[in-house]
Amino acid sequence: MFQRIYQWLDERLNIGPLWRDLADHEVHEHVNPAHHFSAFVYCFGGLTFFITVIQILSGMFLTMYYVPDIMNAYQSVKYLQNEVAFGVIVRGMHHWGASLVIVMMFLHTLRVFFTGAYKHPREMNWVVGMLIFFVMLALGFTGYLLPWDQKAYWATVVGVKIAGSVPLIGPYIETFLKGGDVLGAQTLARFFAIHVFFLPGVLLALMGVHFILIRRQGISGPL
Repeated sequence: MFQRIYQWLDERLNIGPLWRDLADHEVHEHVNPAHHFSAFVYCFGGLTFFITVIQILSGMFLTMYYVPDIMNAYQSVKYLQNEVAFGVIVRGMHHWGASLVIVMMFLHTLRVFFTGAYKHPREMNWVVGMLIFFVMLALGFTGYLLPWDQKAYWATVVGVKIAGSVPLIGPYIETFLKGGDVLGAQTLARFFAIHVFFLPGVLLALMGVHFILIRRQGISGPL
């Protein structure tokens, strides 16, 4: 059955060359943990991508129950954890994954730096990777407010104040993040929109560019 589906799609979309290109891609010995245990450091990027996929899938599940309103946000999270089947597991995966993906991305960045993989001809991929890092940090910041509990509220107050201390443009950034003069309903709605729509769109676009560059330039050589 799967072969028939594949043939049907291949006749219309010509996916055969793309699939063969992916399937026949050679993994160099220095990045294969089966040959060298030290090659495990080259897996940090793949692990970061794997956790990112988990974050996207778990976040999609959470949005089916979350209500971005100051009167119902906390109760919707409470309902998700206590009433929805596997809700506490999925939210736990999303909560801890938000920290783990930053750790893995930091380790991946260190590996790229100390192995010199950011040098010619991969300078642009380094820039794209750093942009992905900043987008991930922004996702963590905007997502922290969404449970709308005391910890999330006051942590966001501190974060917005820090952003407001930026010279010249700080007050404008603070007003933009708050959506007004106070941190309230407009802030929560704005953080939700940024966290669920804007930043994921930017992230997926940057990741697409990142993977295309890796495919064209190849994986860097050993240290």
